Amino acid sequence: MLEIENLHAYYGKSHILQGISFRVGKGEIVSLLGRNGAGRSTTIKTIMGEVHPHGVIRFKDERIDGLPPHRVAHKGIGYVPENRDIFPGLTVRENLALGVKSGKRDGRWSMEDMFNLFPVLRERIDAPGGVLSGGEQQMLTICRTLMGDPELIMVDEPTEGLAPKMVELVRGLLERIAARGVSILLVEQKLTIALDISHRLYVMGHGHIVFEGTPQDLRANHAVRKEWLEV
Repeated sequence: MLEIENLHAYYGKSHILQGISFRVGKGEIVSLLGRNGAGRSTTIKTIMGEVHPHGVIRFKDERIDGLPPHRVAHKGIGYVPENRDIFPGLTVRENLALGVKSGKRDGRWSMEDMFNLFPVLRERIDAPGGVLSGGEQQMLTICRTLMGDPELIMVDEPTEGLAPKMVELVRGLLERIAARGVSILLVEQKLTIALDISHRLYVMGHGHIVFEGTPQDLRANHAVRKEWLEV
């Protein structure tokens, strides 16, 4: 579904992504792992069109490298940023409604689906987004992205700063999304979650892909974990 070939990206003169290649299949959960500064967030920002790409980005066999973010979104890619970016003055209902793409009807997700996935949103439907807890805001952001009916979502650090109970809710939500046939590219700091829910993983270091394999492969590779992941 998503194929990245020899992708480079720069911030000014800093060469951040240095020729990375990877793929995400339909319905897969694929995690990008690595320490801070490895290039994981830059990767998804480059795919989304927020950073200029040098290389090939294909989605459903169509090249999308160089498209602006709104065009990438309309191709069927959703993006859940690390900073959540909800509208604090709008209600939960209004935030969710903003996720629906203009002119698109009968997507695979409805507002009722969002409430079934995360019932607390139903309880807070008329509350401003700004009064929700950090975990509730994270759920709202993911659900708002789903309202746009993406075929693939890229999720950046969804469990960062959340309480353990909320971490488990986010984990369960991601698994339920994938079960509905939506592909997920996950940037995650918590290795245990990535190992538990991913079909495949890539480890990044200094702008390169330094490991590719299954969770079982990574569990067995102590050298890679020690050099590129463990503190």
